[in-house]
Amino acid sequence: MLAHSFVLDRLQTPIGLMLVVTDEWERLRAIDWEDHEGRMHRLLRLHYGEANVRLVAARTSASIRQPLEAYFGRDLTAIDTLCTETGGTAFQRKVWAALRGIPVGETLSYGELAARIGQRSAVRAVGLANGANPVGLVVPCHRVIGADASLTGYGGGLERKRWLLAHEGVRLADLRRRRNRSSHAGEVTGRWLGAKEKYGSRS
Repeated sequence: MLAHSFVLDRLQTPIGLMLVVTDEWERLRAIDWEDHEGRMHRLLRLHYGEANVRLVAARTSASIRQPLEAYFGRDLTAIDTLCTETGGTAFQRKVWAALRGIPVGETLSYGELAARIGQRSAVRAVGLANGANPVGLVVPCHRVIGADASLTGYGGGLERKRWLLAHEGVRLADLRRRRNRSSHAGEVTGRWLGAKEKYGSRS
């Protein structure tokens, strides 16, 4: 007997056909894109078992479709209250919960996300958990970028990530300039402190 039977709906968006998987309690189990459908099935098998998921093609409820449609219509916080349910490890779920805490219009680096969950040294593991997120968009892994404000990876493709961030008001060029200035200021301060330690203060 199958353990899970989910509804698979397809929603047209400005950046392609979105795949929306929900359960009988109207909780999101997966969101992906039609051109990455293989990845979605792979993650579902990984989370629920090789033969434990059956997808039934049907229209999902208005309580799911309307917030998603509203998001693409520029009501950017409409998806914030959608319920999700995932498999995954305890660590992965901790990372995914932290992703939902990144507000619209803001970004974090992988290091900042690791610090937010109290595990600063787990940057690589955080990146892997981010990449294994089954509920894209609503669990906003697209809001995690490189420390230098580069886009880095995204399961739906970098052009979609770029579009989503721009849709949410993130100006990557401005972000890069601010981070570069901050990095430069840190280097100057570091050199000054190093010189002070080597030669001593003359004040």
